[in-house]
Amino acid sequence: MLNNNLVAAIETNWLSLLIAVVVVAGLHALAKRRVGFGTRVLVALGVGLVAGIVLNQTASEFQAISTLGSIYVNLIRMLVMPLVFVLVINSIVSITQLDYLRKIGVKTIGWFLGTTGAAAIIGLLVALAMNPGAGIQASQPEGFEAREVPTFFQVVLDQVPSNPIQDAASGKVVPILIFALFIAIAIVRVGSRKPEAVQPVKAFIASLTEVMHQVVKYVLRFTPYGVFALIAVMAARYGIETLKPLAMLIVVSYVALILHFVIVFGGLVSFVAKVNPLKFFKKAYPTIAVAFTTRSSYATLPVNLEVITKRLRISDRIASFVAPLGATMNFNGCGGVWPAVVAVFVSEVFGVPLSFTDYLLIVFVSVISSIGVAGVPGPASISTTVVLTAVGLPLEGIAIVVAVEALIDMGRTAVNATGTTVTSLLVANAEGEFDRASFDRDEEDELELTTA
Repeated sequence: MLNNNLVAAIETNWLSLLIAVVVVAGLHALAKRRVGFGTRVLVALGVGLVAGIVLNQTASEFQAISTLGSIYVNLIRMLVMPLVFVLVINSIVSITQLDYLRKIGVKTIGWFLGTTGAAAIIGLLVALAMNPGAGIQASQPEGFEAREVPTFFQVVLDQVPSNPIQDAASGKVVPILIFALFIAIAIVRVGSRKPEAVQPVKAFIASLTEVMHQVVKYVLRFTPYGVFALIAVMAARYGIETLKPLAMLIVVSYVALILHFVIVFGGLVSFVAKVNPLKFFKKAYPTIAVAFTTRSSYATLPVNLEVITKRLRISDRIASFVAPLGATMNFNGCGGVWPAVVAVFVSEVFGVPLSFTDYLLIVFVSVISSIGVAGVPGPASISTTVVLTAVGLPLEGIAIVVAVEALIDMGRTAVNATGTTVTSLLVANAEGEFDRASFDRDEEDELELTTA
């Protein structure tokens, strides 16, 4: 009986299975030829659309492809809790090992988190105003249950950890974040009195962080395959017309990023540091350009250090602290604007309404999770996963938006890197380590950019 059912399933899904095997083999061949990750994701998007159209017209079942997409979503879900817990602890412990923590560390982290919160608010407002999910409708995943809308005080109470293991098993992200913060603070406090007592814990956390980074890399390698599968299934079920509004997602994202760049960064430079914003951004242009083209905060770091010290006339002491920390922790674009836009998009696509309390939670989780994704490959995907999980939205929506991430990631990274440059100015100005006279006097600064 079982064999008969298996044969029947294969016969019904033969086209789906054939397409899945051919596409997976093709994407794997591109990876072997060292075709760029972003290119492979875009190829997977295009092939998924074509495959979905074919299946929409020729097949009633496509379980082989949908199973591939479900595997990808499950792998992402697998990462959330252990990754958040380990990385929040490691980030806080690593930061507090620096001598400057009390003097400039708190200010630096405060600006990072504050601007990320502002970015999340802007992302929410723009997404709600422009509604990027309009026109796309998807059925809610099997087993998904809409949450009852709790009162504000119940939401606050639910975020306080009571049983961390049970919270993790229940998929509650915020209690795990808070629990990790308590652990990190305790390690710092004990370490200030008895360094030898916490050294084994620090070494374990640092080692586990490296291991989790590698696990993330493994999972992210499946992204092109997951994008292909979930886009193909969506196109097969709903047709090509439902995917056209993805273009609106790109527009909404860039509108939010530009508004954050102009209003938040421009406002802070003008009114807090009291610096001409046009002159500042002109001097910071190498950082913006390299971040936009490389899509990597790490690749931008050497250039940003040069810009901060030689063009902006900020002390080496401030630059050497803020710039490396910003490359691993400051995610205004990836951790602020993007998760907020995606949350609104996914709620519209899957028909899961969000309340005002959910909006507050999105901003809060975006800020806190930006600590947790410090130094992780693909921070935008991880932050978005954490935010969607926190507000109870289907993670299946991630693969839909990942399809256009390569186009949006350029703007996100430019905003991330610029945010680090702005924070360097704000901290240096507050600490008297910004040479304003040289900044104002220099008309042209020589900066030789070399790229590998």
